[in-house]
Amino acid sequence: MKAFYQKFYNDSNARKFIIGINPSRNGAGVTGVPFTDTKRLKSICGIEMKSAHTHEISSVYLYSVIEAYGGVEKFYKDFYINSPFPLAIIQSKKGKWINANYYDDKNLFEAVKPFMIQSLKEHISLGLDTSEVFILGKKNAQFLQKINAEENLFEKMTVLEHPRYIQQYKSKEKEMYIDKYLIALNKIK
Repeated sequence: MKAFYQKFYNDSNARKFIIGINPSRNGAGVTGVPFTDTKRLKSICGIEMKSAHTHEISSVYLYSVIEAYGGVEKFYKDFYINSPFPLAIIQSKKGKWINANYYDDKNLFEAVKPFMIQSLKEHISLGLDTSEVFILGKKNAQFLQKINAEENLFEKMTVLEHPRYIQQYKSKEKEMYIDKYLIALNKIK
């Protein structure tokens, strides 16, 4: 994780904020880098993680967007990706561990909401541009819009479909969704 942040964020550039939900158990839950599994950490970012080998479908989609945007150097120069809740949440379903989200349980959301607000403020304090934020996932956006109404953190919130949803359920339309992301992200230029 340290190698990634030193390689791509070791400057004082003002970046736009892309907000995910919470780390997945096979992506940032392992690598510490949002939407990045160990495969793409090594093959695209050039950073090897020897302690684990993971594959995460959200990572597949997001790195397709990053490549179409102009590559990792250009993308991470313009954008900072993170989540309002830094821990991977899992639940047991039919004897298997699956990813869960902070908003799946109302009581969980209410319990972690103050921490999420503090976390978002800490991300912003890194010098992020708050004139427009990009939120991944429609349900995520509903919860973040409530927080923003109370805290006034961002001027504009642009909602994009979550990478996992696209890769898992809309893979035949993946190129159209990549174009949608690029249109939204490139309008900041």
